[in-house]
Amino acid sequence: MVFNGVKNYYEILEVSTDATISEIKSAYRKLARIYHPDVNKDAKAIDMFKEITSAYETLCNDLERRKYDTLHQIFNNKFSNKTNTETNNENTKTQEEKIQEEVKETIKQSTPKEAPKQKQKTQKNQTQKRNSFINSLKYWCAKLKKNKKEKDNKKPKKGENISTEVVITPDEVMTGSKRIINIRTTKTCPQCSGHKFTNGDKCSKCSGKGVVTETKKITLTIPKGIKDGAKLRLKGEGATGKNGGPNGDVYVQIRIETKTQVHFDKLNIYYNVPITPFEAALGEEISIPAFDGTIKLKLPKNTCSGQKFRIAKQGLKKNGKIGDLIVTVSIEFSHNLSDDEIKLYEQLKNLSSDNVRKNFGYGS
Repeated sequence: MVFNGVKNYYEILEVSTDATISEIKSAYRKLARIYHPDVNKDAKAIDMFKEITSAYETLCNDLERRKYDTLHQIFNNKFSNKTNTETNNENTKTQEEKIQEEVKETIKQSTPKEAPKQKQKTQKNQTQKRNSFINSLKYWCAKLKKNKKEKDNKKPKKGENISTEVVITPDEVMTGSKRIINIRTTKTCPQCSGHKFTNGDKCSKCSGKGVVTETKKITLTIPKGIKDGAKLRLKGEGATGKNGGPNGDVYVQIRIETKTQVHFDKLNIYYNVPITPFEAALGEEISIPAFDGTIKLKLPKNTCSGQKFRIAKQGLKKNGKIGDLIVTVSIEFSHNLSDDEIKLYEQLKNLSSDNVRKNFGYGS
């Protein structure tokens, strides 16, 4: 089926070397009905269909056929006189290596060291022939490389990994949560099964790419105490693998909201908590969210705005270590005071003798 590494397209199509375009087309249609992927699901049939298609496209193009026939003749003339010893020595090389070496040698031999002293017209004709000959060899060298690349493309290959980012709240850090995320990925085209063609034409669903893009929903589990910038891996949820290779993975980078009353430093949690004036003055007990529900914090009387309280062992947990919860309180007033509340504030004003701005001023 091949001559020195180059496939014999005439034998593939089962036609003679002097077959007409009409005969070649007829042979192609006959074989396509046997080996087309829509008809024959055998993996070998798919490879055969690719070969007869390549042969058909080359032999039905006058220019490509002339190049092919030229190289065919070169190989037949050049390699038919090889001795058995030479053949045995070269069996250790791959077909691609042999072709490359032999083509280079042919090009070298076809280029004279010194142009003969002939008329200008004769020299021009010889140069054109030589260039055409060399171009044909270069064309088939490129063809061999392309065939090798196609073989490599048939190997199982892992699908591409996909990266995305999810922003979570501090509450989710403290309690853990589950999120539904949308991922845009690729999968094998269901219409052509990745073959790119249906009934001899480009697949209309994937436009001949063999894959289609889809958006799928994935459940992401966010563990307790996760750090800002951490990455979670969802194995096998990425792009579909090629030629039976495994799917890629999805990597989710976690970001924690910054515009919030809670922030984190290592294993410690810093929490800004608003309190009312009477809670600050009277020393009330307040509830604060924590990992395991809520905890109680007893404020001392006359608590000041900005005062900090450390609650041990109520921070993030990791590798057997537990951080602390640092609470900063801020006194906040209601903007919707009732008439009775305003009257009470007036009474407090009349009773109070404290000047909170006595030390406030320039230079103090």
